[in-house]
Amino acid sequence: MNIEKLAKIIAENVECDAESINEDTTFESLGVDSLATVELVMQLEEELGYELQLDEKLLTVGDLLKFIAKKQA
Repeated sequence: MNIEKLAKIIAENVECDAESINEDTTFESLGVDSLATVELVMQLEEELGYELQLDEKLLTVGDLLKFIAKKQA
C-alpha cells in the first residue's frame, strides 16, 4: 500500500482532504478518536484482505504505513 491510497482511505473516514495527509501527519491532528480508529482499521482490513491486529501505538500515517508493510512481509 502506498501513501496516496492510504491517505484516500483515511480521508474518507475522517472527512478531510487526502492531499493534506502525508507520512508525518499525526492521527491526533486529524481528530482520529478510538471509534474512528476502529472504523479505519476495519476498512483497511477489507481493502487488504487480511486482519490487522494493532499491537503497537501508531502516532502518524507513516507509522501505519510501516505497520502495514511489516504485516504484508
